[in-house]
Amino acid sequence: MKKLILIAFALNCFFTANAQLTKKQITLEDIWESGTFYPQTLDDVVPMKDGEHYCMLKNEAFIREYEYKTGDSVKTILNANHLVPPGQTESISIDEYSLSPDETKILIGTGTERIYRHSTRMDYYIWDINTKKLTKLSTGAKQRLASFSPDGSKVVFLRENNVFITDLTTGKESQITTDGVVNSIINGSPDWVYEEEFEFTKGFSWSPDGSKLAFYRFDESKVKEFDLVMYDSLYPTIYKYKYPKAGEDNSIVSVHVYDVETGKTQLMDVGTEKDQYIPRIKWTEDSNVLSIQRMNRLQNKLEILLADATTGISKVIYTEKNKYYIEIKNNLTFLKDKKRFIFTNDQDGYDHIYLYNIDGSLVKQLTSGNWEVIDVKGVDEVNGLVYFISDEESPIDKALYSVKLDGTNKTKISLKEGTNEVEFSEGYRYFINTYSNANTPSYVSIHKASGKELKMLIDNSDIIASTKEFGFTKEEFFTFKTADSIKLYGWMIKPPDFNAAKKYPVLVYVYGGPGDQTVVNSWGYMDLAWHEMLAQKGYIVVSVDNRGTGGRGEAFKKCTYGQLGKLETIDQIETAKYLGKQAYVDKTRIGIWGWSYGGYMTALCMTKGADYFKTGVAVAPVTNWRYYDNIYTERYMGLPKDNASGYDDNSPVKHVKKLKGKFLLVHGTADDNVHFQNSMMLADALVKANKQFEMQFYPNKNHSIYGGYTRFHLFTRITDFILENL
Repeated sequence: MKKLILIAFALNCFFTANAQLTKKQITLEDIWESGTFYPQTLDDVVPMKDGEHYCMLKNEAFIREYEYKTGDSVKTILNANHLVPPGQTESISIDEYSLSPDETKILIGTGTERIYRHSTRMDYYIWDINTKKLTKLSTGAKQRLASFSPDGSKVVFLRENNVFITDLTTGKESQITTDGVVNSIINGSPDWVYEEEFEFTKGFSWSPDGSKLAFYRFDESKVKEFDLVMYDSLYPTIYKYKYPKAGEDNSIVSVHVYDVETGKTQLMDVGTEKDQYIPRIKWTEDSNVLSIQRMNRLQNKLEILLADATTGISKVIYTEKNKYYIEIKNNLTFLKDKKRFIFTNDQDGYDHIYLYNIDGSLVKQLTSGNWEVIDVKGVDEVNGLVYFISDEESPIDKALYSVKLDGTNKTKISLKEGTNEVEFSEGYRYFINTYSNANTPSYVSIHKASGKELKMLIDNSDIIASTKEFGFTKEEFFTFKTADSIKLYGWMIKPPDFNAAKKYPVLVYVYGGPGDQTVVNSWGYMDLAWHEMLAQKGYIVVSVDNRGTGGRGEAFKKCTYGQLGKLETIDQIETAKYLGKQAYVDKTRIGIWGWSYGGYMTALCMTKGADYFKTGVAVAPVTNWRYYDNIYTERYMGLPKDNASGYDDNSPVKHVKKLKGKFLLVHGTADDNVHFQNSMMLADALVKANKQFEMQFYPNKNHSIYGGYTRFHLFTRITDFILENL
């Protein structure tokens, strides 16, 4: 009997191994051309005012209304076939849309042209649902950021750095500002560095009753220009834009309020200091009171001002200071009672929610503990609940919670372990939840506010089937402690035919930048598929979040202040040492790759960590923080004049003589974010040190290096390099 059992066990192992070997092989075409592993998600969902329905754009051709209770389509609001402008024969595509507050009109954007990473311009049209009439918003050049007024009677938009308002009743177009000039004065939207680092594009806001419009004005005339060479014609052209590098002049920012009835514009008092930041403006529930967030240049002091919209007179109601830095979030909510607001900060060592009186006096801390509030999703004032996403159970997971406005009855709502992203209905009766984990693609469902699932909308069963067909192996999480007893989190993907008695090469994937995480329990999209492809080819793929990354409180995140790259590199070297001690790892064949901050980390690990990393691929890396923009860099490094050694000591340019392994440097020549200059300076230093390396340029491509076959070409290049050198 024992012999029979052993024979059966051996046969089972043989057939299991054979089945693994016969799985389909993942190809770059599967990942980057056919989209075999790209899950379906819900896009362009807009909650409707009744709280029972939402609408959604389908295939840029239909806007349909759905019921939250059932998830079923109720009716088609708009068929794009009807969107044929007067005098034309072809219908327009729907690139973006919004409903008027009374839901009788639809504002449609089409013909999108990208400006920078987040900003675009397009043509806008108004579709009247009742009359079935299509009207162009403006006959001038393409517009930006068109938005209905709260009563739906007007639309504000931007064109050529100025603010315009169209009265939909009369059709009259009024120009609110006239001084807008490219690379000099911007009205109604941020400059490049605010857009990139404070993460907003719409620099205006209607008051709750629509009587006033608050807007930013950026005077960037003294900001230095950066030239991007575009290789697009017989003689290359130069694209010039304002880019303030670390230590350099910023735009002078002011805030103004336009009164619709009087036509007058009032300057808001933001203080006499010009070298400061105004990262947010937001109306309170009072249409004559505008909140303004103000930060000093070092970004370690934040104030909330309340300004009288009629006179411009302001007063400070909230002040926060930090010995390191303060990060700006969309976490300020004024309650409808006009007496209180909620805000988040990390003053107790972790990001938590606080309730304040309108005068800034603290009412109560609503959440607490050694975990982070990731995002505040809204306040249900009727039921006295604040909804938020947190990582209370693990730094790698995100779950939905609620807490009462008196700080009691904190309740976990989402039930699945992994990453939950939610969007609530009007009135907070329902929410749409997009869930995934490291080995499961997006699962989209509708829930009651209590968490009860009402209907599955998307389960991506076809993607799950593809992962099985192609033999994806599980992404496994692990932890280890460094020589300094620092606990680090990581994940690992092993080859399908993994044998612990063998030794495997390892590729480490790194980002490592302040507050970011690569070790999260969520679906990894194209990177995951590519890592699984490498696993099929016999590599172990690993990622570890070093000190400075998010999810673990202020001390862990901010310990890298003033010395970006130092502790992070130490931790990645510790990762290589830890891996090298595993019996199944060939410690002579450990490689590393990363993009942007991850490219910076890769360059440092290949130089300062040359004894531990054999091969590296750095895509679009920062190579000296003096070359990067001032908001991001100074937040984490201070000013160059005050911290010269911090800027220079951890620049890979200073360590090129230590390079030993095979190194591939990749960059887009039209990268407006991390300039091609970074790679050129590193390449120059490598040549001067007589160090051989490889380079791959992508003409006219930005920081994302995409478009056409670009991504396919890029990952073909990286894959070939790894297969040849690791």
